[in-house]
Amino acid sequence: MSIPKEPRQLMINLMYLVLMALLALNVSAEIINAFFQIDKGIKSSNAIMDQSNGITSTFIEKNAEQDLSKYQPLVDAAKEVRAISAEFTTYFDERREELVEETHKGYYPDDDVKHAGQPKGYKDKDVTTRVLVYGYQKDGKKVEPKGPEIENKVKDTKAKILSIINELKGIKGTNITDETIKELEQSISLEIDTDWEKSDKKSWAEFTFKKMPLAAVFPIFRKFQNDMKSTEAAVLNFLSGQIGASTFKVDNFIPISSAEKSYVLVGQPFKAEITIGASSKSVYDNMSINVNGQSLPAVNGVASYTATSSSPGTKDYKVSISLTNPTTGERESYEKNFQYEVGLGSAAVAADKMNVFYIGVDNPISISAGGTSTNSLNVSCTGCKLSGRGLNRIVTVDRQGEATVTVSGDNLKPTPFKFRTKRIPDPVPMLGNNAGGEMGTGEFKAQGGLLAVLKDFDFDARCTVQGFNFVYTPKREDPVVVTNGGAKYVEQAQRLVQRAKSGDSYAFENIKAKCPGDEAGRPLGSISFRIR
Repeated sequence: MSIPKEPRQLMINLMYLVLMALLALNVSAEIINAFFQIDKGIKSSNAIMDQSNGITSTFIEKNAEQDLSKYQPLVDAAKEVRAISAEFTTYFDERREELVEETHKGYYPDDDVKHAGQPKGYKDKDVTTRVLVYGYQKDGKKVEPKGPEIENKVKDTKAKILSIINELKGIKGTNITDETIKELEQSISLEIDTDWEKSDKKSWAEFTFKKMPLAAVFPIFRKFQNDMKSTEAAVLNFLSGQIGASTFKVDNFIPISSAEKSYVLVGQPFKAEITIGASSKSVYDNMSINVNGQSLPAVNGVASYTATSSSPGTKDYKVSISLTNPTTGERESYEKNFQYEVGLGSAAVAADKMNVFYIGVDNPISISAGGTSTNSLNVSCTGCKLSGRGLNRIVTVDRQGEATVTVSGDNLKPTPFKFRTKRIPDPVPMLGNNAGGEMGTGEFKAQGGLLAVLKDFDFDARCTVQGFNFVYTPKREDPVVVTNGGAKYVEQAQRLVQRAKSGDSYAFENIKAKCPGDEAGRPLGSISFRIR
């Protein structure tokens, strides 16, 4: 990823890094909501950049009028780049809507206080994996994954833009050479990150989108749109510079706050760089910058602002900038209000399989803690035992009741999470695949004994039959009873099984079984069969 020179683009890249850090923490629903704040912030920045690019494009057209025979190719190139940028933005908007459509849930209404305008399936990880990584079936047809298409879209768009610039080499009165084009290419932020090649993932799409919640994919898409706007700005500024810097004057200025983070935790400092959006360095002469009435020193038009975040909530700061307009020579002032949010550290503990801890088995849990590094994370357990390290642990319990997992860390107060503890549910006594009823003679004789099956239980656990009373009732005869120890038939029971014929009945009574964590066997009742 190239390092941007513009404070606005640096802000976007920093916000994107915050997003990826939050994803690595398997963040809670509260912090997932912050993804939409990041998405909203990038969208606002894109609108400002689009406005600025429109102004730059207009100046290219006006200044090219001094010699259209020479500069018309530059005007045409600017229009073509703007069209590519608009199509690129539309493409990602369509991918966003495609994902929401595949959730089959739509958006929250605009009057929803908490989630206004957000997709209802914002936690959905399956839809992003299907649509972007592996593909899916729709109307009986295979829909190819969009992830590889997105990767090629980014690469092809960058190549197309550089091709447009390369075709301008040799125009008289310009300085478009291999060297200047290479410098331009270094300032273009539109590219595919190659970090995935160092991972165990099979593709960039899998590395970027697999198991990502929909809320996280939204700002990733918005970041690509921002990279496109930034690339468009770099190319337009490059083209305008070819017409002649002496004739390119600006008279529109936009105060810009480039924050390291738009969301910080209590105790962390908030830092932001304050500048004015302009295309000529001459605007920095005699420029003064104030934040909340405090004068800040500026170097090359950039000032640093730092504030202590002592309490949670939304914080405001007012930027005032005074400068001399290089076009009119008059002193002008610009003001704008900015905001940032201070949040509290948060944590979540989730039981991976069932929302209960079971006696006698390993209960895996996942831990997330926003604003706290894994190295400083402290996890303890009351009424249970913990094993493992990091964000994934194993809990074991030995009694029924309640267990409490407590998480704490740097910016996180001790936060308890309570879970019920229960013994493994009763298994179902079964003969083969049957839990009672009619059975054919051959099938009945083929069975070697009784099973205790844990149905719909996600854990790797097995229960063993300790014994039962085996009752054989021949048709129109008195019953014969055998006491059977263990799950398999004893010799007497086996002889009774081999006598089975149509109309006979068999019953398994007083069945007992023992499951992991049991101190003694548990009764499972009785089952019976009639031979067809």
